[in-house]
Amino acid sequence: MDSRFIFLQIFIDRDPEAFVPILNFLRTKELDSRGIDLKVIKHEAEFYGITPLAKRLVLCEEVSHSKCGDVLFHGYLNPPEFPHPRMSRQSSSATLTRRSSVSTVTSASQYEITSVSPVGDSSIREICSDSAFVEPRRVLMVIGHHSFVAVAFAHSVFCYRSKDSVGWELIFSTPYLENCVEKMALNAKVSSSSLGDKMLAVSSEGQIRLWSFTTTDHIQGVVKFEIGTFNLSVPVDALFFIGSQLVATSHTGKIGVWNSMTQHWQIQDVMPISSYDTAGSFLLLGCTNGSIYYIDMQKFPLRMKDNDLLVTELYKDPNDDMVTALSVYLTPKTCLSGNWIEIAYGTSSGTVRVIVQHPETVGHGPQLFQTFMVHRNPVVKVMLSEKNLVSICSEYNHVRTWNVTRFRGMISTQPGSTPLASFNVVSLEAQDCHPSLLAGNVIGPFGERDDQQVFIQKLVPDTDYVIVRFSSTGKRICTIRSVDGSNITSYCVHECDASSRMGSRPRRYLITGHSNGCLQMWDLTTALEIASKQSVETTERDDIGNVTQGELLRTLEQCDLSASRCTSPSMSPATSLLHTNLTGSRLKLSYSCPSLSEDDRDEAGATGGKPKYGILISQC
Repeated sequence: MDSRFIFLQIFIDRDPEAFVPILNFLRTKELDSRGIDLKVIKHEAEFYGITPLAKRLVLCEEVSHSKCGDVLFHGYLNPPEFPHPRMSRQSSSATLTRRSSVSTVTSASQYEITSVSPVGDSSIREICSDSAFVEPRRVLMVIGHHSFVAVAFAHSVFCYRSKDSVGWELIFSTPYLENCVEKMALNAKVSSSSLGDKMLAVSSEGQIRLWSFTTTDHIQGVVKFEIGTFNLSVPVDALFFIGSQLVATSHTGKIGVWNSMTQHWQIQDVMPISSYDTAGSFLLLGCTNGSIYYIDMQKFPLRMKDNDLLVTELYKDPNDDMVTALSVYLTPKTCLSGNWIEIAYGTSSGTVRVIVQHPETVGHGPQLFQTFMVHRNPVVKVMLSEKNLVSICSEYNHVRTWNVTRFRGMISTQPGSTPLASFNVVSLEAQDCHPSLLAGNVIGPFGERDDQQVFIQKLVPDTDYVIVRFSSTGKRICTIRSVDGSNITSYCVHECDASSRMGSRPRRYLITGHSNGCLQMWDLTTALEIASKQSVETTERDDIGNVTQGELLRTLEQCDLSASRCTSPSMSPATSLLHTNLTGSRLKLSYSCPSLSEDDRDEAGATGGKPKYGILISQC
């Protein structure tokens, strides 16, 4: 066949409307978009190899997207240098073995004055487990405490400090960690401890390593000390500090506590844990048997007969439903009497209850205050704050919020909690991903309980932007987009301490970790102020926070929702693959679109309980 006809066949196959500007450019060297999206024209120009036109359109995109961000952009930290794997210990140390009736702890006691910039090798690539590969330069988690931020990579953790005079500076780094980091905890204000004023804990495959370090005005003089390695013997689902005590919990029903005063590691078996929360010195555990237990970590009580932790049952659900979410709010009255506690919890049946411990009912347990039955699926998160009650269920992340009425700081029945909003958050997560990736991408709510709280919404795993929304109403505050185009892999909302200068106040930041190892800071305080000024203009719009169909489809262009590489439309996943173990770039619905009809949900249930992505795209 003549080559001219082959060329014409290609032209006929293209979209005629999008090709009109291309023909016009070939004739006149001028571009008339004719109302067509410039991205579509750029794709056409790249397909036909019209380099001059493609370069012009690329330049237009680059000019419209500043490399220095917008008014909310606060700072950029380059990727650190990663430590080498240690083949053997290079320095001598004294090994202490502490034995108790509960567990064995091996502590390598070694003080050292260290530099904060370890030498790294960018070519290190390790497989953390048989099921999930973790890129070593990918930021897995970001957490903050006071003016410090800890950043977790696959095999190392770095701590930064914020100072007005010098900005963010690297203070502390761990040695190379053989196992992938799964959870971490940071305490930047340790009291009553002779080991140091900062502590960092990292867990991997049931093993917990704890460091202490002391900072000065000069980063060259940072003193760090590895306290020890502790074994919980089961996967660690949560790792956190309550005061100076380190706590690790597992869904299997094990609790590990390290007491900073006695430097003793204690393991306690309780009922299987399905949720937890902390308030002051209290640790509350929601269990699968429908009970809520508490431990006062300040007293660190031990039973005399067997030296076990004193775990007390606080409340029993009337229906014996599994307690799947917990939120504790200490009212201002607590400061005077120490007994006024409000607890909101969600159950596996979708019920949300509020219980209250009055000063007059000490010794009788909390009293049931309110019950909400608005969810038809298990509640995965509740948040009780000064002004709002927020609940989230597992059905496509359905969010319900209420206004909380208070009298003199205490929850009131007149007129009681009133419904405020109902909305959803769309979020896709990669299938069979590492636990640390899930821990670094929770949606919230974030923020202090006496202030405005926010959701952070990331539509797909590999994307360069996130959406910040009010947790009370779901309205959009702002959209944060990476300044260098790298994908956002983790994030946290953190309020840094105010400086000593007169008039200074704490500021709230969104800190995003990226696929290339960098950190980017964003000023949420300014974003909230701007959103508050614009709230009057947008009060009549109910959908201001929702993700539009066009926005969702543009984001989904970056993902492969089908296990098939076929370019033609087909059932996704293919019928032949429904009963096979699919691997690769598959995504699963984490918090997804709520607008599926009952028939669609029934059809999704018939295919193994997983909704069709075709339904997701057409109806979200």
